[in-house]
Amino acid sequence: MRVVQQVVSSDTPLSAEELPANAQLVLVFGARDMLQQPGLFESLRARCAQACIAGCSTAGEICGASVNDGTVVVTAVEFADTRVRMATETVAHPQDSRAVGQALTTALLDEGLRHILVLSDGLHVNGSELVQGLRGSLPAGVNVTGGLAGDGADFVQTVVLANGPAASGQVVALGFYGDRLHVGYGSVGGWDVFGPERIVTRSEGNVLYGLDGESALQLYKTYLGPHAADLPSSGLLFPMSMRLPGADTTVVRTILAVDEQDQSMTFAGDIPQGATVQLMKANFNRLVDGAIDAAQVNQSQLQGRAAQWAVLISCVGRKLVLKQRIEEETEGVAAILGPQAALCGFYSYGEIAPHGAFTPCELHNQTMTVTTFAEG
Repeated sequence: MRVVQQVVSSDTPLSAEELPANAQLVLVFGARDMLQQPGLFESLRARCAQACIAGCSTAGEICGASVNDGTVVVTAVEFADTRVRMATETVAHPQDSRAVGQALTTALLDEGLRHILVLSDGLHVNGSELVQGLRGSLPAGVNVTGGLAGDGADFVQTVVLANGPAASGQVVALGFYGDRLHVGYGSVGGWDVFGPERIVTRSEGNVLYGLDGESALQLYKTYLGPHAADLPSSGLLFPMSMRLPGADTTVVRTILAVDEQDQSMTFAGDIPQGATVQLMKANFNRLVDGAIDAAQVNQSQLQGRAAQWAVLISCVGRKLVLKQRIEEETEGVAAILGPQAALCGFYSYGEIAPHGAFTPCELHNQTMTVTTFAEG
């Protein structure tokens, strides 16, 4: 496997001739305005004629252990013995998300499928339903990782690039095929829970109305104290842990919007009635440790093989909390995976990954998700 990376900025243009012409995959993560610049896709296609070219807008770009803003990170991968295929769907309405997920998985099912990497529009897709569709017909031993595109802290528009110029409303899935390919994945948060557990007594999809028979928004504001005045943006600092009835594991949900009139809160994933939720708050050291844990989980799955390439997808909420310490989590991952691993990725509006090696993928918020690849 050969991996070549470039960081494109207003001062450093793309040098497409330096990318491997025989690359099977080119991933492009960047700030929305940079990703939409005319000619970017055409330049990549002219150099990498046979490659699947995919990417998305971000809330921050990862290249190695560095975190950038306002750039485009291009990662070209030339595999030794791995095939890559692409499937693309457009989401016209959020309620189509499950069907879109099903269609993407169905399109990629073929002999030798080892893994699927998904990049989705971050604002027009119901991430929970998308994941349900993606995992519905996966064969044994195959799983899905990926994330929802970002738009900095603006939440105005996200775009996905899929063998064409970047556009809104797209979801792209990349299938990896081959007996020599080994894939690891891990997703860990690192937030601390506080306050009592509460039961969701009224919700519709990803809109939460009631907890323990009381107004969810009022309870949330009570615990946030002075931070309540800055909702919904301050909600990124106080996500919720959610456990479904009968489940042993939890997922994290981030608040996206509040409605004072109907006293509701909209989250980045579904909040089913009957679920148990608990507020969470940031712990700087544990956030960094969570990223390191995600990398360590990968190492155990690769069974002694050294990761050659890794895709890191972390949440915009973690970036807003860690601020100038943000590179501590990418540096921690890099230290675990080793200098031979080329790292790329982005800060997202949602992360897709399993809890462990033998569990189905889930939609997460506020986590660091690491997917590693090794041939051999």
